[in-house]
This record gives sequence, C-alpha cells and structure tokens, in this order.
Amino acid sequence: MTVEAVKVRRLPEWVVDAHKARAEAAGVSLEEQLRELLTESALTPQRDFAAKAAAWNSGLKARYGSLGDSTELIREDREESDAGA
Repeated sequence: MTVEAVKVRRLPEWVVDAHKARAEAAGVSLEEQLRELLTESALTPQRDFAAKAAAWNSGLKARYGSLGDSTELIREDREESDAGA
C-alpha cells in the first residue's frame, strides 16, 4: 500500500480550529484526526453498498429461502453430459 501526502491550502481558520479541538478532545494529533476523517469518508460508499447488498440478500432469503450449495449438482450434470457425449 502506497502512503500519500496531501497538502490542503486555503482552509478557513475556523475549520482548522474545529478539527484541532476535536483532535485534542480525542487525545490524538490533528494529523491523526484528519486521517481518520478522510478514511471514514472514503469508506462510506463501500459501507453503503455492503448494507444494500445485505438487505437485498435478506430479501432473497425471505422470498426463496436459503439456497444450498449447487457445486455437487453441477459436477454430476457435467459428468452425465461427458458420459453421453
């Protein structure tokens, strides 16, 4: 994993002060506070997608029940097809 450095310019002073206060309250550096904020922000779309996928999966299970592993059935079908060819 490559670690990148980012410099943000022209932030309003109140924005920096707010994050400094949050960092101090959390007992971490401003850098760590901002790193956590950016990481959480980047993860939000992935978490949203995972939640939607889980809900969709739950809906399928409610509608159709749990589906078993079809690996063995596919293997048997292939063997029958190969034997008949």
